[in-house]
Amino acid sequence: MKRILYPIVLMALLQVLYSCQSHLKPSFRLIPAQKTIYFKGTVDCNMAEAWIKDTFRIFSGKQGEDPVWGYADQLRFASGDNADSVFNTKWENYQKPGIPFNVSPAEGLHGAVWFETVYKDINDKSDRTLYALYHNENYPLNYPYRQNTGDGYSSENWPIGLLGDTTLAAVCRIGIMKSADAGRTWTDKGIILEDKQPRMILKPDNTSINFAGGVGDPSAVVSGEFLYIFYSEYGYPGVYDEKSYDPEKEWAGQCISVARISLNDLDDPAKKAKRWDGNNFIIGYDGIGRPVASLQIPLEKNGGPTSSATAKFYWGPSVSWNTYLRSWVLLMARAESPKWCGSSIFISFNRHEDLGAALNSQDWSEPELLLDKPGDIVWYPSLQPTAAAEDILAKNSCLQMGRKARLYYKWFPKGQNDKYLSEFEIEFK
Repeated sequence: MKRILYPIVLMALLQVLYSCQSHLKPSFRLIPAQKTIYFKGTVDCNMAEAWIKDTFRIFSGKQGEDPVWGYADQLRFASGDNADSVFNTKWENYQKPGIPFNVSPAEGLHGAVWFETVYKDINDKSDRTLYALYHNENYPLNYPYRQNTGDGYSSENWPIGLLGDTTLAAVCRIGIMKSADAGRTWTDKGIILEDKQPRMILKPDNTSINFAGGVGDPSAVVSGEFLYIFYSEYGYPGVYDEKSYDPEKEWAGQCISVARISLNDLDDPAKKAKRWDGNNFIIGYDGIGRPVASLQIPLEKNGGPTSSATAKFYWGPSVSWNTYLRSWVLLMARAESPKWCGSSIFISFNRHEDLGAALNSQDWSEPELLLDKPGDIVWYPSLQPTAAAEDILAKNSCLQMGRKARLYYKWFPKGQNDKYLSEFEIEFK
């Protein structure tokens, strides 16, 4: 009898211990790096990257038309043996990929694009098939409203842009491109998430000098048979009307949201992503979903709508799976005034590896302060692998980390030019 009971009791104890461990809150500490790494190129988004066999490859920069800032030709890629060597690459040694040219709105891709996540098709053993999720920006000037389709934007009562009264605010969308040659050339596959004209927040209520609305800065990770897309939501959760506008309603439908798309749909993904409705992923690509509630800043703590000039909100998520913690880790910046000004980086954890079960995709811990640079501006935080042998062996990237990683962010020190750099390592426990 004892021989039978002992294994049963031992198994029960192990299950209790595992259950306790699964609910332990991960901890972390920042460690000044022995050497600061200054990225040599242009960064204005999450860093997209992938391992191509034994080569670490990153994609950075902006490409396409922009009525406010001018046409951009800065999207490039670089390769190396490890993350540190690539981040140290001189900009003149970066290569220009083949990106589709902008065409008319009725024909396809238009507006500037930034690659923010690269998913490598694990079924392609040659490591040559990549899918890039891109952030796309347009304006009423280059994407005028079309009554017959409901696409585009109307300039009537449109909020002002980043350069003041002479410019208009942009609208962001999320799309996918595909490469069959490891990122050297790309074909556009279409928009998978967007907010349409009725959800744009206009004058006089939009005073943020940010976006008129839209969805942007995607960070995408694979769980099961789906690509889960974490993104910033800037649209009104309904039809915007100046007479009935409610800032609390706007706040309730914004912040960091999540949608998903089947891996089987990536070759023909246009309009196929599904947003979270509060219980499941059933809302259409341009519908009204619900944000992750635990990542919203409460109104009583000065949280508020993204169209406000004074409200605080989290934006620009960067998500990775941590193999040491057995947990998802999410970094985000916090906006505190117009133009996304804010000096801090926050971190949150999700212990459910399967993001598709029950409410797992929404179960994020209350954000904790990771870094603050008072008086300065900090954007686009992300975790990156180190040059250590274990990171190279595990093929770690911005989508997967171990016990230690490097912290990168875009930093605007007062009176100086902006920098994208890593001056800290982070260690998890």
